[in-house]
Amino acid sequence: MVKEKEKISSKQKAISEKGKKLILLNDDVNTFDHVIESLIEICNHSEEQAEQCALVTHLKGKCPVKNGNQKELMQLKVQLSERLLTTVISE
Repeated sequence: MVKEKEKISSKQKAISEKGKKLILLNDDVNTFDHVIESLIEICNHSEEQAEQCALVTHLKGKCPVKNGNQKELMQLKVQLSERLLTTVISE
């Protein structure tokens, strides 16, 4: 019984680690071109994907731009913040 619980909790931990999202928040400072260029260079988005994320962020106030684990997303968050883009990591 204990081993089953350990298996379940380790699976849940793995799922929750991979289940994090990097969310881009809207601002009134950055241009569409700057946001698109940053998403292409940092998050490896295609041009179309980056344009769509920029538009969704503008219209809805936020947009998930990448899924992954905490460590991966934190590295992207730092790089995007260096370009003055605001992001948060959520579950």
